[in-house]
Parts: sequence; structure tokens; C-alpha cells
Amino acid sequence: MNVPWPGIGAFLFDLDGVLTPTAEIHRRAWADTIGSFFAAQGVDRPYNEDDYFQYIDGKPRFDGVVSVLESRGLRLPFGSVSDPPGSGSVGALGNQKNAQFARLLAADGVAPYPGTVAVLETLARAGKRLAVVSSSKNARSVLAAAHLVDYFALVVDGELAAKEHLAGKPSPETYLYAARVLGCAAQDCAVIEDAISGVQAARAGAFGLVVGVDRGVGREALTAAGASLVIDSLTDLVAAAS
Repeated sequence: MNVPWPGIGAFLFDLDGVLTPTAEIHRRAWADTIGSFFAAQGVDRPYNEDDYFQYIDGKPRFDGVVSVLESRGLRLPFGSVSDPPGSGSVGALGNQKNAQFARLLAADGVAPYPGTVAVLETLARAGKRLAVVSSSKNARSVLAAAHLVDYFALVVDGELAAKEHLAGKPSPETYLYAARVLGCAAQDCAVIEDAISGVQAARAGAFGLVVGVDRGVGREALTAAGASLVIDSLTDLVAAAS
């Protein structure tokens, strides 16, 4: 597929699994947290990686908790987003996952995927506006750790979404907000996502180009969710546009 490069004014990137391999750290943190919770509850069907892609990937953290619990017929009181880490509420379990993510990130660090910096520099030289649109409240710390902050005019993360009362993915609201702040119509923006919920959000927002990066979800799933182009790495995006 030939990408309509000159007509794209802004590129809106998801973070985890697109720019940085932090999705792997998130998967480990979810597996540790929800796997332990399911074991303590005596759930017959243990947590597995397919649960991450089907119920959690790309969604705001607490929505992911609710979704994966519902997959096993479990419910918890929501509690509060400020509940201390634990297992007594959705808020507590989500914050338990976040605490585990922070521990793993501190222990392992993070670097961009190979080619990420070269792609961002190519887009910047071409005069494209760049933004990160992530459900994570850790997005800014991850960008800082990966030394990517200076490439982006705008970061729409979980903190900003809560402040602006923007619904999380698969709603298109965070992506539409980013396009609006950057001064671009949705049809003049490209969205680059690795999660089904993120691709669904971009398609629902009628963005001009919806790019799926296959980091494990699968080409068929990303295409079915609405991706108009599926690539294996960001360098393929530049190659498709050249």
C-alpha cells in the first residue's frame, strides 16, 4: 500500500508496543497481578497472555481490570482510583499492577525499539506534527526514560484524559483531542497503534490513515479492527511512504 505521505499533517502514536517495548513490561505486570489474583480466587481458567490482548491491551488501566475480571465472571467494588495497591477493589488491583510495572521498569529500564528514533527524526524533518496518545498514566516517565520527550509537541496520557474527561480507547476521544490541539482534521492524521482497542478508536474517529503495528496481536486481528495498513516495525511505515 502506498501511504499518502504529503497529505498527512500529523502522526499520532500510541506508546507502549509502538515506540517502546514497554508493552512487554506491562504484560509481565498484568500477568503477575491478575495471575496471582485469579489463583487466590481459585479460578479454574488461569490468566494467560491471550487475556492481555483480548481484555486489557490499549485500555485505561481500571477498564482493563474490570474487563479481565468479567471474563471469569468476577466482580469487585470499584473503590477509588487512589486506593492503595491490593486486591479489595478495582482501584486497588489496578494500582497493584501499576506498582509492579514501576518495579519492573526501575529494574529493567527501557529503550526505544530499533528504528524508532530514525523514524521520528525523518517525520520531524518532513515537517510533520507528532503526538503520543496513550492510555497509560506512566507515559511521560516512559518517554523520559527512553529519551523521546523532545520529539513530541503533545502527549495525551491517562492523566490528561482524566483531567479533560476524555473516554479511553476504544473511544476515539483521546485521538480526536490530540488532532484538535495539533490543529489537524482527523482525516489529515495518521494513527499508529499496536492494540485492537486503539485501532478501533482510530477507525471510529475516521482518521485518514490507521496503521497497525503487529507486535503479537496478529495482522488479521488488526485488519479486522480497522487498520488500513499493518506493518511489523515503524521503519516499514517510512518505507511505505517513500
